[in-house]
Amino acid sequence: MAVFVHLAGDLPAVEKSFFRNLIAMILALALLIKDNESFRPSRGCVPALLLRATAGTVGIIGNYYAIDHLVLSDASMLNKLSPFFNVLFSVLFLKEKISWKQFCTILIAFTGSLFIIKPSFNLAASLPALIGFCGGMSGGFAYCMVRYLAQHGERKTYIVFFFSSFSCLITLPFLLFDYAPMTGTQLLMLILTGLCAAGGQFAITNAYACAPAREISVFDYTQILFSTAFGFFFFGQLADKWSILGYIIICSVAVITFLKKAPAEA
Repeated sequence: MAVFVHLAGDLPAVEKSFFRNLIAMILALALLIKDNESFRPSRGCVPALLLRATAGTVGIIGNYYAIDHLVLSDASMLNKLSPFFNVLFSVLFLKEKISWKQFCTILIAFTGSLFIIKPSFNLAASLPALIGFCGGMSGGFAYCMVRYLAQHGERKTYIVFFFSSFSCLITLPFLLFDYAPMTGTQLLMLILTGLCAAGGQFAITNAYACAPAREISVFDYTQILFSTAFGFFFFGQLADKWSILGYIIICSVAVITFLKKAPAEA
């Protein structure tokens, strides 16, 4: 998905987000019709659906902006902070338990993100990384809401449909009033972006609905390997030494957290 977003060229992140969610909405709509599912949300789930959709939209736009302005692997790594934020938000909103060790791993992961963001007094240089960081944080909250919705009986396909529809409605005015003309190739790239994103959206929604973030996050981090490889082969991008150190810190924390938890739950 990130490769196709980058290949779509110099289009606004909001415009890219609209086409990404339009494809997911159409696929989710087709599945709901095929299974003869109701288009009404489950009882009491509307507030959580709205929170999930709002946070998810902010997360996507932040991620796409970062993809356009950072090395591909940097943007993907900042987006992969979402599982750690998911744990924090789950403690705050779902009342899940967290140990001091888990809290320390979150702090270490945040420290790793600073090596990628490389904050400085030059706001223009740090802004894309900070937006990518906010995108990862919003994504963490969004998947916390996915977990809540699944626990309260909302259907996984409907969660995807509601989020995609909401995101399209929110971004449509920006598209209409500030539309950037695109070539046929750019349109094709956005369609491919939507198809890849929809596949990932359905997969990760099912994953977070079926298991806590701590059990599946380590698999989510394989995206960094793909992003680093694709960034090099497609765009000749190489991360600097500080970003690589940040990758190592965050991925190591994710793997160690998974390995320490797995035996206890086996």
